[in-house]
Amino acid sequence: MANNMEQANVDTGALFTLQLPSKMESLTALENLIEELADKYKIADDTFANMMTCLNEVFINAIVHGNKLQEDKKVIINAEVDNRRIVWTLTDEGPGFDYNHLPDPTAPENLESLTGRGVFIIKQLADQCIFNATGNEVELHFKI
Repeated sequence: MANNMEQANVDTGALFTLQLPSKMESLTALENLIEELADKYKIADDTFANMMTCLNEVFINAIVHGNKLQEDKKVIINAEVDNRRIVWTLTDEGPGFDYNHLPDPTAPENLESLTGRGVFIIKQLADQCIFNATGNEVELHFKI
């Protein structure tokens, strides 16, 4: 009997993984995966748009700031899907960053700046945004 109970709790989610070299061209593979999952799981247009924006931003940060565009360094992307949400995890091979002490993009002195908004935007668009302690991995949750 115990076996049946354990079986009932097995996560029925699906896992999708990409390991991409740190170059701009890799973005196409990520965008293709986002489109494929949006189609497969009938993800709403606004959620799809938010995922595309967030993952573009995180991926570009990972290859530029994390891996310094060194093509031998990879960005590992996981997408875990269940019937309620999709959780994306992006990990780069860089040293990480201090996400707690980023300049506030809404502060008057930063409003004219064209950079420094990525993490701010991601936190607005994803349902949940969790960085690991080092800052070289981010987990983004989207309700579907």
